Amino acid sequence: MTLKQLIKLEDKAKEVWVVSPSLFYDVESKEFSELVSVNLGQKTKYKYIVPATKNIHKNIDSYKKMYNLNDVEITASFLILPESDFLPFTLEVGIYYGSSADCVACAGPALEEGNEVIQFNAETSKQMASQFKAIWKKYKRVNP
Repeated sequence: MTLKQLIKLEDKAKEVWVVSPSLFYDVESKEFSELVSVNLGQKTKYKYIVPATKNIHKNIDSYKKMYNLNDVEITASFLILPESDFLPFTLEVGIYYGSSADCVACAGPALEEGNEVIQFNAETSKQMASQFKAIWKKYKRVNP
């Protein structure tokens, strides 16, 4: 899948779950930041699982300013987990829900733009969504 195809997928999503070590696409990629801005205006729900790094806190502050969100909205949208030694090897993963209960999971580089994105098959996408939901519930104690 190409990045342009991923943008079309995200544009049609009603809900987007992201696991990101950097928030690169959401705060540093012009194409994605414009899309997130439009989607938030159209009430697309975004949920993020991110590590507790200095860079993430800086990028969450940028995200908050870019998209004109308040502290309550940020708290509801972000789950910040302890930093991991695996962080340098982590891809950014997005799980996209459209108008149906089906989801599509994709992954790309976490710190750079490129043109190619990995799209996972339906079974893997469902498993990743299930894991995201389980982690979110474990720490936030509510469904995403």
